[in-house]
Amino acid sequence: MPVIAPKRLQRVLILAVALGAICIAVVAAANSPLLAWRDPVYIGAGFAGIIALALLLIQPLLAGGWLPAMQARRGRQVHKWVGVTLLLAVVLHVAGLWITSPPDVVDALLFVSPTPFSVWGVIAMWAVFASACLAIFRRRLRFRTWRLAHTTLAAVIVIGSCVHALRIEGTMETVSKVLLCVLVLGATFAVIADLRGWFAKSAVRSTPH
Repeated sequence: MPVIAPKRLQRVLILAVALGAICIAVVAAANSPLLAWRDPVYIGAGFAGIIALALLLIQPLLAGGWLPAMQARRGRQVHKWVGVTLLLAVVLHVAGLWITSPPDVVDALLFVSPTPFSVWGVIAMWAVFASACLAIFRRRLRFRTWRLAHTTLAAVIVIGSCVHALRIEGTMETVSKVLLCVLVLGATFAVIADLRGWFAKSAVRSTPH
């Protein structure tokens, strides 16, 4: 009987927990009674937001090499494409909300919305866009500068997105939503600490961030 190495077993367990939390949150949201009163575009926008939150759990695990068969170069490559998918999910989320209610989106973008959760969502959205721009110009920046900026933006995205999600009383079921947000925050800051994201020296280039 083959013996699974401790590190590999740990990565498999991390993946299982992450996928389990994501599936529970998505299935719970899909069975929400509130969907009966929503039009298809609004539902699509909502689930794009849920997918974006789920991807925020996968991203740090890829960056830290904490998933099976996703270390070094492969982990970095998948991290990049998951980032692109995250960006698209955010765009679809905002675009769908714009189609269903343009005034609410304008108020949110101008930070005058009466709903407190909107501010956090907009902050996270702009941080996602800034992170995408940072990725485009990565080779033009010193590694240490890029790493510090990327880590800071990741923290802003995660905190903003989780507060945004937690303050919304909508499609997502409360317990599964809290669990997913706790995992997103825990994974992000655990990986930042593990990789010393805010203190890395420019010589450290082997990490999969």
